[in-house]
Amino acid sequence: MQSLIYLFLRSFIFLFRIIPFSVLYVFSDGIYYLVYSLVGYRKKIVLQNLRNSFPEKSEKEIKKITSKFYHHLCDILVESMKAFSMEEDEVIRRYEYENTGFLDELYREGRSAICVGGHYNNWEWSGIASGKQLKHKPVGFYKPLSNKKVDDFIQRTRVRGRSLLASITDTSAIFLQDYGEPAIFYMVADQSPSTVRLAYWMWFLNQDTAVLHGPEKYARLHNFPVVFAFPQKIKRGYYKVKFFMLVEDPSKTAPGEITRLYMNTLEKIIKDNPEYYLWSHRRWKLKR
Repeated sequence: MQSLIYLFLRSFIFLFRIIPFSVLYVFSDGIYYLVYSLVGYRKKIVLQNLRNSFPEKSEKEIKKITSKFYHHLCDILVESMKAFSMEEDEVIRRYEYENTGFLDELYREGRSAICVGGHYNNWEWSGIASGKQLKHKPVGFYKPLSNKKVDDFIQRTRVRGRSLLASITDTSAIFLQDYGEPAIFYMVADQSPSTVRLAYWMWFLNQDTAVLHGPEKYARLHNFPVVFAFPQKIKRGYYKVKFFMLVEDPSKTAPGEITRLYMNTLEKIIKDNPEYYLWSHRRWKLKR
């Protein structure tokens, strides 16, 4: 069965390789009609998350954001599949990094860093786009799949060049490795913790929210600066990623301060353009 799934995935990816983006977005529009209008994939969860996050908005406004979100979600789906077969230079042309000068300065000083972001806009292309656009060695984390063949394929194709994709189960060891150069550790940590025991609680998007504290934990442990990556959608298939410093010296922060800064920054970005956030995730399933 695992071999059949792997062959199906490879065949599907081959189709995405030969189909141009202009056609893929027509395909995305068709998926939108299917998942939003016919199936209603996680529609109740999306609507409830939006209503709770924006109680000041009318039902008409909520439904408008919902429709835009599903359009964007379908675009992310086809862009993620296309990424398996895209050349590195093509990804960089479509996923351009800006204002990396302060990161270059950290590199010259021999300092590694932690880069935080959220499930906002296209977070999937960073593993391919980082190798040539950053001086730091990019290290990303992911949850390994049970299908060994598919998992090996993902590790080979979701990153390029100098970038490294590591299992979240090895996070502590990954931070201790010597890469021969400063590294930047990507941590998309806005999802719900697996248990209440691992949660840091704060007010986020108008709700009492359980938050992962991994970025803060490792930033304080190794005294790595924490930067935020903000991907802006210019148009379909094109993004510009801006970086800015959140905390330069974690040793001078109080417990919980880095986590609050991270989540408050993400919240402001989401409020500006809510349709680009991953509302289909059961983000608030944990209760204090």
